[in-house]
Amino acid sequence: MPPALDTFPRCARTCLAPLAPLALAALVAGCQVLPAGPPGPASELDDDPLAGAPPIERGLDARGLSGLLTAELAGQRGDYRRATLGYLEGAERYGSVALVERAALAARFSNDPQLLTDTAELWRTLAPDSEAPTRLLASLALQRGDWPEALAQRLQVVARGGQGELVAFVELALGEGADPAPLLELLRRHLARPGADEHPQHHDAELATALLEVAVGDTTSAQRRLDRLADRSPELPALWLAKTRLAQEAGNHTLAREAARRGLTISPGDPRFILMLAQSELRLGNIGAAEAQTDALLESRADNQELRLALARLYLEENHPEPARRLLLPLIGEDDTPAQAFYLLGAIAQAEDEIDNALLYYRQVPPGDDFLPARLSAASMLIEDDRLPDARAFLRIERLRHETYFADLVSLEVELLERAGRPDDADALLDRELERTPNDEELLYLRAMRAWEDGDLEAMERDLGRIIERNPDHATALNALGYTLADLDIEGRLEEAREMIERAHELEPNNPAVMDSLGWVHFRLGDPERALPWLERAYGAMPDQEVAAHLAEVLWELDRRDAARALVREAVERYDERPVLDALLERIPELAPDRSR
Repeated sequence: MPPALDTFPRCARTCLAPLAPLALAALVAGCQVLPAGPPGPASELDDDPLAGAPPIERGLDARGLSGLLTAELAGQRGDYRRATLGYLEGAERYGSVALVERAALAARFSNDPQLLTDTAELWRTLAPDSEAPTRLLASLALQRGDWPEALAQRLQVVARGGQGELVAFVELALGEGADPAPLLELLRRHLARPGADEHPQHHDAELATALLEVAVGDTTSAQRRLDRLADRSPELPALWLAKTRLAQEAGNHTLAREAARRGLTISPGDPRFILMLAQSELRLGNIGAAEAQTDALLESRADNQELRLALARLYLEENHPEPARRLLLPLIGEDDTPAQAFYLLGAIAQAEDEIDNALLYYRQVPPGDDFLPARLSAASMLIEDDRLPDARAFLRIERLRHETYFADLVSLEVELLERAGRPDDADALLDRELERTPNDEELLYLRAMRAWEDGDLEAMERDLGRIIERNPDHATALNALGYTLADLDIEGRLEEAREMIERAHELEPNNPAVMDSLGWVHFRLGDPERALPWLERAYGAMPDQEVAAHLAEVLWELDRRDAARALVREAVERYDERPVLDALLERIPELAPDRSR
C-alpha cells in the first residue's frame, strides 16, 4: 500500500492533546515498566556489546567450533545478524541456554525485530523457567504496538511468580489508544485461574482489570472489584488512585476528591494524588483550592519546567486559561524557555481572540517538535479571522526564515488552501515552488500523491519517476509507484511493479506498507499462496483497513471463507471510515460477516 498522504508529518499529535493526571505524575514520580527495547546502535558503543555475554562452554565438535568462531568474528566485525544466526545454530544443536542468550544479545544490535523475536522464542523453549525471554517478548510486542500479545507475555511472567507491572502497562496502553476490550478479556481470564488470588501481586491484576472495565464503560463491575479490594487491602495507594479515577469517569467529582484525599493520607506528598485532587477541585469550580494544590507541588519542585508546562495544560484542558497563563509567564523570562511555553501562550492568546499576541508567541517557537504545529495554528487562526492573504504571507516569510522547513511549510500551505476550497491555488503553489526547486523530493512526492488522488496516473508516475531517477534508493517512491501499478492491475506492468516493490522491501524490510504491497502484487500476479504470508505480516504490524481488505480477499480466494469473514467483521467494527473495505464488499457481497457460507 502507498504511505498515507501526510502533509504535516511532524504534527501527528497536537500540543494540546489531553494529558491525564497520572501521565502528569510521571514527571515527578516515574512508574516501573518492562524494558522498552534494545540498546542503541552498535556504532554508539565504545566496547564490544557481546563482551558481557555468557562464555562458550566446552564440548564442541569441529563443525560446532567452526560455526561459533564464525559467529564470534562476525560479531567483532559488527555483522550482528550473521553472529546471531551462528549462535542460534549452535544453541539449537547443543540445546545451550548460554549460546541462545549470546544470540539474543547479538540480535539486539541486528536491527531485525523478527530475528530478535525468533531468538527470544528459542530462548524460552530452552529455558522455560526463565523470566528473561518472556520479558523480552513482551517488550518486542509493545514496540510493535501489539498490546494483547504484550499483555499475554506479561501475564506469563506473573503466572511464574514474577511482577508484570500490570497497572502501569494498562495506563500506558490506554494512553496510547489501545483497544481495551481484548486486554480486559485476557486479564479476566487470568484472574479466573485457580489460585490466582493467592499471588502476592494479585491486587495489581485486580486494579488493572478495574481500569480496563472503566475504559469499556463497565463501571459497575469496576466499582464492585475495587470495593472488594478495599475490604482486603485498604492501605494500597494504587487502590485509591483507581477509585479516584473511577469517580472522575462517573462525573462524581466530590467522591473523586474524597478518594484523592484518602490516598494522600496513605501516601503523603504523592504527586499523583495532588494532581488528581487539583483536577477534582477544578471540576467542582474551586479554582483557588486547585491552585493551592498545584502551587504546593511546584514549591517542592521549583526548577521543574516540564511539571509547570504539564500543570498549565491541565488547566487548559479544564478550560481555565488564566491560571495556565500565570504558570507559563515565568518561563518566558528564562534563557532556556521551553518551546511549548511559547506554543501554549499562543494558544491561550488565540482563545482570547488576541490574534496579534498569539501570532507573536507562535513565531517564537523555535525549530523542533512544536515548530510546525505552531505555524499551522498561526496560519489557521489568520484564515479563520478572514485573513487568508496574511496567512499566506506569514508562511512565505517563515519559509525564508527557516530554510530547513521549506518543503514542510509549502506542504502546510497546500493543505490549508485545500481546506479553504482553493485547490487550484494549491496546485499553482506547488508548481511554482517546484520550478524553483525542481528536485525537491518531498514536494515531488506531494504533487505525485495529489495527482493520484485526482486519478492522473501519468502525472503521478512522472513525479515519482523523477524522484527514483535521482534517488534509486527512495523506498517510499518505489513502493508508491509499484503499489499503484499493481492495484490498478495495469496490463503488462505487473512484473515492473513487483521489481519496484521488491527493491523497496530490500531497502525497508520491516516496513508493513511495503509488505502489504508485496503481498498485493503477488496476488495480482495470480499467486495468492505466496501473497498470504506477506499480507498476514503486514496486518499484524499495521492493522489498517486497506491491509485488512487485501488480506480478506486473499483468504477468500484461498477458500478460507470463515477466516475472511471474521477478519472483515473485525475491521468493520474497528474502522469508521473504510473505503477500500467497502469497495471489496461491493465486489464480493458474500464476504459480509452476516452472510452464511
